[in-house]
Amino acid sequence: MSRTVLLADDDPDILELLRLFLQRENLKVLEALNGIEAWSFIREQRVDLAVIDIMMPELDGIQLLKLLRTDYKIPVIIISAKNEDSDKILGLQLGADDFIAKPFNPLEVMARIQAMLRRTYEFNEPTGQQNPEPPALQERTIIGQLELDHLDCVLYKEGQDIPLTAIEYKLLTTFMDSPGRVWTKKQLFEQAWSDPYYEDANTIMVHISRLREKIEDNARQPVYIRTIRGLGYKFARKDEFR
Repeated sequence: MSRTVLLADDDPDILELLRLFLQRENLKVLEALNGIEAWSFIREQRVDLAVIDIMMPELDGIQLLKLLRTDYKIPVIIISAKNEDSDKILGLQLGADDFIAKPFNPLEVMARIQAMLRRTYEFNEPTGQQNPEPPALQERTIIGQLELDHLDCVLYKEGQDIPLTAIEYKLLTTFMDSPGRVWTKKQLFEQAWSDPYYEDANTIMVHISRLREKIEDNARQPVYIRTIRGLGYKFARKDEFR
C-alpha cells in the first residue's frame, strides 16, 4: 500500500525538495504552506505521517501538533530552524515522534520518514504467507492496574482507555513484556525506534516522562516505570501488585 506523507512548511523550496525525494520512493505527498492548510488535509484525507515545521503562519507547528494529538495518532516528525533543546523537548512532550533541525540533509529526512512508516505500520501489514499453524500470541499483558491489549494496541488503566502514540506503545510493550529487567536508554531507543541509537538521552527521557504522566497515579513518585540511576529504567513485576 502506498503511504501518504503530509509536508507542512511555509518554504516552497523545502516542500519541493522533500516532495521529489518522497515521490522517488513512491510515496503520495500532500503539501501545506501553513498550519490551517495542514489541518484541513489531516481532517479531510488519509495521512499516514506528517512532517511539520514549527514556524508557520496562521497556525504554527506547535499549535497544529496540539490540535492533531486531540484526535489522531499518526506519527509526526517536527522540523525546525530553532535547534534549542527546549524546542525539541516541547515538541516531543506534545506528541511528536521525532525532531529534525534545519538545515538538514534530505537523505536523512527520507531515512527517518521511511523508518517511522516501517515501524508504525508494518506490524499491521499481512505478510502474504500462509501459515496453517501460526504461533499463539499473547493478546494482553496485565501488570497492576494496567492492561495492554496487543491486538488493538490499546492500553487500559482500571478499564479506562489511555491513548498512546506508536512510540509510547512500543516502549510500554518492551517494558511490560520484560517486567523487572533493567533497560539502558540505548536499548530502549533501539527497541522502540527500530534504528541504531543516534540521539542523545533527551529523546528517551521525554518519552518516559510522557508515559509516566499517562500511567502513574503520581508521575513524581512512579510505581511502574522506575529509574535505575546510572543504568536506565525498569518496569515493576506482576508479583509486586498481589
